[in-house]
Amino acid sequence: IRAAGPALTQFGVADALARPELTLRSASGTVIARNAGWSTSPDAVAIAEAAFSTGAFAFGATSLDAALMVNLAPGSYTAEVTDTNNTIGSALVEVYDLP
Repeated sequence: IRAAGPALTQFGVADALARPELTLRSASGTVIARNAGWSTSPDAVAIAEAAFSTGAFAFGATSLDAALMVNLAPGSYTAEVTDTNNTIGSALVEVYDLP
């Protein structure tokens, strides 16, 4: 699951969210995982490899975009994107099913 903010500027998005934080919640609202800076994640290498294997555009090595790699049981989930600086802007949420 990815929350692109700064990476969107390469596609001409002028109001891209500067510092997205991605929060994954269960159907009951319980926080499952959270990330604000994919490259600092323990799964950073796997996240980059997954992006390549799915054809997703790459995040810069030190970009402030957010991403999570999680195994989920079937069900309903919510991916919430906020900005760590409490600003507003555009973000893109992507969900990929990895083999």
